[in-house]
Amino acid sequence: MSGNIVLRIKNVDKTFGGLHALGDINLEIEEGKTHAIIGPNGAGKSTLLNVCIGRLEPDTGTVEFEGKNMIGMKPHEINHAGMVRVFQTPEIFPDLSVLENVMVPALAKRDGVFKFNALRSMASNTDIEAEAVHVLKDLGLGEYIHHHAGSMSRGDKRRLELAMGLVQHPRLLLLDEPTAGMARHDTNRTIDLLKRIKERGMTKIIIEHDMHVVFSLADRISVLAQGRIIADGTPDEIRGNPKVQEAYLGGAEL
Repeated sequence: MSGNIVLRIKNVDKTFGGLHALGDINLEIEEGKTHAIIGPNGAGKSTLLNVCIGRLEPDTGTVEFEGKNMIGMKPHEINHAGMVRVFQTPEIFPDLSVLENVMVPALAKRDGVFKFNALRSMASNTDIEAEAVHVLKDLGLGEYIHHHAGSMSRGDKRRLELAMGLVQHPRLLLLDEPTAGMARHDTNRTIDLLKRIKERGMTKIIIEHDMHVVFSLADRISVLAQGRIIADGTPDEIRGNPKVQEAYLGGAEL
């Protein structure tokens, strides 16, 4: 890699009892690129993301974000440093409006903690409200601004959580299966949205099972199997890699 490295994962191991979930993981994520992490179910993909964001601590190894080791930091501290994760299952506030859902993380990111009166803060921060409206409209959710978030479709909830991530101005956005459970038209719409975000130079890590999504978006792909990286390269290199074909489809081409 020739560009600036935003995230550097070094020699990360993680075990759960007798299960070796991650083994000697080494990865570098280049600034402005979309880096996909793929692999069969149980390969260790979500475990790796949880290590990156501080939900799990590895047995050994380091996770350096913009040159600083994140190991031992709390999730909210890592989030405030600029590494923001959008989860596989939407983590929204179903009883709040769509607009309020986007304002809450924006205010929390600004203040550094969630220790604030959300309703009072939202009422007195018209600048944050204007930015939240802009992000929602940019993601095609403008018509839902005053709707209760819990009433939205699954695809729209996924886009809402993406808006909740983007409004925090992340230096690195981690997307855990952003199209999981979506119909094809919602998947294609999400691909278009993520391409637009990519054009703005945002660095992203994507975990995804849908190879159409992966090959549409990724600049580089790392493949996990049984907790270890078995391949790393460009989409063309990964597409023709026999180890990857074996891990996914018993030798058939991707």
